[in-house]
Order: sequence, then C-alpha cells, then structure tokens
Amino acid sequence: MAWSNVAYDFAGAQVLVTGGTSGIGAATAAAFADAGAQVTITGTRAAASDYEADLSRYQYRQLDLESRGSLEDLAAATTACDVLVNNAGLSFYSLGQDEHDPDVFERALTIHLAAPFRLATRLADKLAASKLPGGGCVVGLGSITSFMGIAVTLGYGAGKTGLLGMTRGLAVDLGPRGIRLNVVCAGMVETAMTAGVFSPGGEAWQRPALERTPLGRLGKVDDISGAVLFLASDAAAWITGQTLMIDGGYTING
Repeated sequence: MAWSNVAYDFAGAQVLVTGGTSGIGAATAAAFADAGAQVTITGTRAAASDYEADLSRYQYRQLDLESRGSLEDLAAATTACDVLVNNAGLSFYSLGQDEHDPDVFERALTIHLAAPFRLATRLADKLAASKLPGGGCVVGLGSITSFMGIAVTLGYGAGKTGLLGMTRGLAVDLGPRGIRLNVVCAGMVETAMTAGVFSPGGEAWQRPALERTPLGRLGKVDDISGAVLFLASDAAAWITGQTLMIDGGYTING
C-alpha cells in the first residue's frame, strides 16, 4: 500500500472484488489482503495463471458481467461475504466502439448497473450475516462521468449514473439488515483503461484536465483504494447511500 499513516485491520474478513486483476481493482484487492482479509477477485480469463500479474494470494473466479448465469454462479459459489466491491467495468470507447450505438449502450448499462445490482442483491443474505465491525457493505466504483456530459463515454456515464441511484435505493432497502452501500466516484486515474490519456500522445487530454484540477495532478490507484477501505471499515459505520468524489477537485472547479 502507498499510505504511510493509515492502517486497517480486516483480519478474517471475506472480500469479493470484481475486476481485481488490474487497475483500481488490483490495488483494492492488494490493500484488503495486506490488511488481513481473505480476498476473492474476478476476471474475464479462464484462470489466474492466464494473467501476467501474480494473483496467487487471491482466490480467483472467472466472471462475465453480461451473463446472468455467470453472475448467479459467482453468487452461489460465494459462501460468505463481508465486503463486495463492484469494481469491474470498461469503457467501450477505449476499445474503439461507439457508445452511441444502441447495442453498445445497452451493454454498458448491463455491465455498470445491472450486473452490480444482481451481485449486491444475490449476496444480501451473506452480507447481512457479516460480523464485521460496521456490518456488511457494498462499495461501488463510480465515475465523474456521472456529473458531467462526456459524449464518447455516453453508455459508461449512463451506467455509472444509474449506479448512484441504485446504491441509494438499496441503502434504504438493506439498511435495516445492517448492510451499507456507498460509491466512490473516481476522476482521471492511471489504469489500463486510461492508458491512452497517460501515454505519449495523450497530452491533449492531460493538459486541460491538469489545468482544471486544483490539486495539480492526475490520480493514482491508491487514491481510490484507500477510500474503498475506509468505507468498508467501522470508521464509516454510519455512512450509507453516499457518493464520495475522488478527483483532485476536478468537478468543483466549474
């Protein structure tokens, strides 16, 4: 972990991080594991050995967010869950696909809204049984695209915006069962998905983003993973249905 003056204790906690093979998901999985949790991650490939990264410290499960059967299988195979991190997602724009296309748009909604909803509701009984201080919790990975119009990520932004409303609604529904749900909304963070922005040639995107960001830098994965652990901890035991913006001040600087 990159933090020098914060420590968490999740010893014995069962944590599920979707999309935990790279980027924010990988940083979050590592942070929970460093804090003593037993971490399960998901990815799209058949086995953990199919990735270049060393994933041996985690239990690995293949997951297709667009397959109801795959989601149901994951929920059924998860025997206990204290923390669910709905992190997995993608920008179809980064893959060269047009998110204005109705079929692509619908796929984005499935991945970023319907799939997290299905996992959260299917795991509700297990989250309710959590003995974790602060109770079982779900943390969703949101985006600044929920608060500003970005045409090229139309479907992604719509899905992430829906995630906020879904989180608030489920926080009301599941609060009486001791389950908390919150979202961290990430700004421009260096990951594989944003590689085009951070690589040489991405200056046209970087420069205006930096000029608008009061803290004067773009994000790192540990900027986001730290907030996820906070929201899962008992320091956040009275926080539910909320959205935490982590963007260096980008969205407040009109």
